[in-house]
Amino acid sequence: MTTPSKRTFHIKVPCTSANIGPGFDVVGLSLSLYLHMDVMIDATQTDQKEPILSYSGHGADDAPLNPYKNLITRVALYVMRVNDIKSFPTGVQIHVRNDIPFGRGLGSSGAAVIAGLLLGNELGELNISRDRLLDYALMIERHPDNVAAALIGGFIGSYLLELTGEAAATTQVPLSEVLPEYPENASESWGYDPPVPPQGIGHYIRFGWAKEIKVIVIVPHFEVLTAEARRVLPDMYSKKDLVFNLQRLAVLTTSLARSPPDVNLIFQAMQDRVHQPYRKHLIPGLPRILASVTPTTHPGLLGICLSGAGPTILALATDNLQHIADTICGEFAKENITCDTKFLEVTEEGAAVYH
Repeated sequence: MTTPSKRTFHIKVPCTSANIGPGFDVVGLSLSLYLHMDVMIDATQTDQKEPILSYSGHGADDAPLNPYKNLITRVALYVMRVNDIKSFPTGVQIHVRNDIPFGRGLGSSGAAVIAGLLLGNELGELNISRDRLLDYALMIERHPDNVAAALIGGFIGSYLLELTGEAAATTQVPLSEVLPEYPENASESWGYDPPVPPQGIGHYIRFGWAKEIKVIVIVPHFEVLTAEARRVLPDMYSKKDLVFNLQRLAVLTTSLARSPPDVNLIFQAMQDRVHQPYRKHLIPGLPRILASVTPTTHPGLLGICLSGAGPTILALATDNLQHIADTICGEFAKENITCDTKFLEVTEEGAAVYH
């Protein structure tokens, strides 16, 4: 079968919210805000050896247009090189439209990684399964919650296997060796062979989600770097605090699937002692918001928490969504912080390629 000289496809990857209260580094939620990518391959353009990148939307002014510096295309090249394809096809043009705010706790980097995996899979015509793509993702992003939710869709619980021997060593390869600093023209003559992901690095399960539960995200106009948000966390936790989170997470994953939602059960199950208390000084007004916006003060609210590392606030509700959002924005305004509000749905599809 002859490959057409020209082909196009579209990639769509959802944003994600991780942790959802007590589920630190365990659960992720796929939401209806997307990174889009339009790709055209024209094999007749033999003089165009490197992909041409363009951007619009969030981060467009700062996104690297060099395919060997851009995260999406570096990930794509990693996928192809693992499968013995040393360079990009000729005549590739990529336009990225990103609707996911950077550095806000909505999985923007995880979405870029998943977009790169799908791009590499398509450019190389590799037909890698979705479960195997998760292995690739976990070689790049060692925390599975965001990437699993973005790839699979829905409300996802995930974990990493305790690997041994050579497989364990492979997963500990530094990111600088998985995604190296490519030279300006990393053509086929450049001989770097990246590490191959072991089979089954991580596993996941999809939980249910009650149709009545809507999602509000309040996105403040400042960034919290993930590295800084992780740095403030302690190395040791008390048994009391760990039991507190485990009890609530065990309840939360089931309660969010039940219809009609039990507001008292969900609100209490979304409390956390593992990450939010230690990040409160990074997000002005957070303790006041978490304490003052409750189902009692705002009927229809089910629960409220940081989205990922923040500063975005995630609120789950059945009614009065605008009132809840206005209150949270008003609390941030007391700190002279402006916000965007987005009313989102849980998307079950996950990342997808459209031909």
